[in-house]
Amino acid sequence: MTRQHTVVESPYGPLTLVATDGVLSGLYMVQQRHRPDEENFGEPDPAPFGETIRQLEAYFAGELKEFDLPMRLDGTPFQQGVWDQLRQIPYGETRTYGELAEALGKPAASRAVGLANGKNPIGIIVPCHRVIGSTGSLIGYGGGLDRKQRLLAHERGAPEAALF
Repeated sequence: MTRQHTVVESPYGPLTLVATDGVLSGLYMVQQRHRPDEENFGEPDPAPFGETIRQLEAYFAGELKEFDLPMRLDGTPFQQGVWDQLRQIPYGETRTYGELAEALGKPAASRAVGLANGKNPIGIIVPCHRVIGSTGSLIGYGGGLDRKQRLLAHERGAPEAALF
C-alpha cells in the first residue's frame, strides 16, 4: 500500500489530500477532529491529486455541485453506509442525523450515525457538513462549526453571516 499527500489552499484553510495506491482516501482540515497523525499521510507528492484539486477549485468557485472522483473510504460496513447516505444529500440541502438513521433502516441509530459522520475521512467531497441536528441547529462538525456554517452558506449562495 502506497500513500501520498499534498496540501492545497482553500477558502476554509489548508486542506491535506491523501491518496492510497493513487486513489483519494483522505481530505483533512487543519485542527480537524479525528485527523490522523501526519506520519500516516505518506510521502509528499501532488501527482495523484490533479483532478481532485480541479474539482475542489470548481466547487469553491460555485461552478461544481457534485464531485465525480474515485475514492477509497476505509471504514466499517455501518460507516460505509453512512458515508454513502452523505453522498445522497443534494448540494445546498441538509439532513438530520435521525433522517440518515431512518434511511439506513436503523431509526434508533442517530447517535451512531453522528459518530460515523465524524469519522468521515474525505470531508467536503463526502459532504458531512450537510448534516444538522433535529432542531435545525449546527452541531457536530469535526472541521469546526464556523467552517460548517460557511460551507452551507456557500452552497446556498447566501452571505455567510446571514445563514444562521
